[in-house]
Amino acid sequence: MTRETPGRGRSSDPIVAVGLLTQRDLDVLGTGFRRSFPVHQDTQFDDLLLALDSIEAIDVPRKSR
Repeated sequence: MTRETPGRGRSSDPIVAVGLLTQRDLDVLGTGFRRSFPVHQDTQFDDLLLALDSIEAIDVPRKSR
């Protein structure tokens, strides 16, 4: 898995999503998913993560191509 330093090697593609993934998530995504930045375990964001977990997903219409 390639780890890039933020600000280096960026393409002109805009960022469309940011996610928090487990190692298992990365394993399932496979080698096609190349950009990940490891985050060490920290309890500093527990309240934020609990709040995010409580948000209900919504359906958003996608742009037709």
